[in-house]
Amino acid sequence: MLLNHHGAGRVGVTAPAGPIPALDVLTGRPRPTGTTAPSRWSARYSGALVGLDVTAAAAVTGLVLSAHPSPPSAAAPLVWTAGLLVLAWPLLLAGTGAYDERVHGTGSDEYRRVGRAGLLLVALASLVSYAAQLELSRALVVVAVPAVTVLTLAARFAARCQLRRLRARGRCLRRVVLAGRGGAVVELAMRVRRDGYAGLEVVAACVTPESRELVAGALGVPVGGLDDVVDTAVRLGADTVAVTSASETAAEYLRRLSWQLEGSGVELLVAPGLIEVAGPRLHIRPFEGLPLLSVEQPRFEGWGRVLKGCVDRVVAALALLLLSPLLLGLALAVRLDDPGPVLHRQERVGVNGRRFTMLKFRSMVVDAESRLEALQAANGADGLLFKMRADPRVTRVGRWLRRLSLDELPQLVNVLGGSMSLVGPRPPLPREVARYDSSVSRRLLVKPGLTGLWQISGRSDLSWEEAVRLDLRYVENWSLALDALILVKTVRAVLGRSGAY
Repeated sequence: MLLNHHGAGRVGVTAPAGPIPALDVLTGRPRPTGTTAPSRWSARYSGALVGLDVTAAAAVTGLVLSAHPSPPSAAAPLVWTAGLLVLAWPLLLAGTGAYDERVHGTGSDEYRRVGRAGLLLVALASLVSYAAQLELSRALVVVAVPAVTVLTLAARFAARCQLRRLRARGRCLRRVVLAGRGGAVVELAMRVRRDGYAGLEVVAACVTPESRELVAGALGVPVGGLDDVVDTAVRLGADTVAVTSASETAAEYLRRLSWQLEGSGVELLVAPGLIEVAGPRLHIRPFEGLPLLSVEQPRFEGWGRVLKGCVDRVVAALALLLLSPLLLGLALAVRLDDPGPVLHRQERVGVNGRRFTMLKFRSMVVDAESRLEALQAANGADGLLFKMRADPRVTRVGRWLRRLSLDELPQLVNVLGGSMSLVGPRPPLPREVARYDSSVSRRLLVKPGLTGLWQISGRSDLSWEEAVRLDLRYVENWSLALDALILVKTVRAVLGRSGAY
């Protein structure tokens, strides 16, 4: 996660003519100047959001007026109040920062700001109604405002999906210069490039002298020194500087860099070195004026876990009931395609190292385990896993089941029984767990899942290291909201069939 320290904008290079620019008191060089205006794509995107928000407010208030028992006259308080609501809605959204470029496309801040604007609108409508003694329809306050908020959230989600599609094609990106030690900069750059939806494009790096050659070869971008960050950002038109916490004399360096960037419109971001710790667990806590980064401990029990268990069992029971015709059809297909049992039972390791029997539709021949040793030379995976794209042990129906992940459906029985969860780390084999080190063993602090971050991030295409990293990220940052997001994205991953073989 990156922590914001300054506003974002587009850098402008000082023109040679005109007033003499102010000198930086630290370097003696001209201080960079620029504007804080958003980039062109951001201005267009914000304008589109304003149009969507006004449309949502007008549509809802129009429905409220049309549903009124007696059509009000043009002068009725209900009519002009509805009109004021339409005008006030985008203004309140702007006041809460819902159009800020920093919240476009990623994170939950945008949704929280829309919700805050909705609460303000309810309070404002109630206050105006009471102070002016207006006989407003309750539907306008109690129904219209929540409906406008929900419709706006839906529109923001649709707009975000479109923005991410554009970013995946290399558009609507913010240009970023990375600064810090070589290894940390390369790691951060790889994360930025892998998570393209974040909208950051690495255009240069500024590192320590001994790391320049390594970083230049790894990233393929211009590389300078740590003292060249501001000049590099201005020269390349970057609007963001991201500094890793492994920088030389980090505290003093960051202070000087933030002073140098004042007035430039360049946003300063800091990667705190806690890459796998999510934002909700990170807080800035001031101690007598000294700002410290507080990291909350992950919670593996409590009411949230109880609620998660209840949701798991209810959803699993409903899914088994609704999907029973499909499950019977798949069982028949497996049985007719290859002699042997319909279900494959395999011992896996669950929460706190407890073993359980995991169920799957059988997708391989009956003696698949005995043939494994002969296929080890063709293993396409690193780490502790065995992966083979054209595994000869997979049956015809099994290959189809795997592509659509239908072979996993019997695990709903495991979820109903409590040995698995709908969302969690990948359930490991005992022979894998026997080779875990202390850090990887943290995967066993929560129940394994029917799906998880590994499922929506590439499945079998992931390396062992990447799969472990995703599982540990889930364990450290679990929340009900994250579970819901993973479940939604699982549908897209399954339909896309990426990494399924």
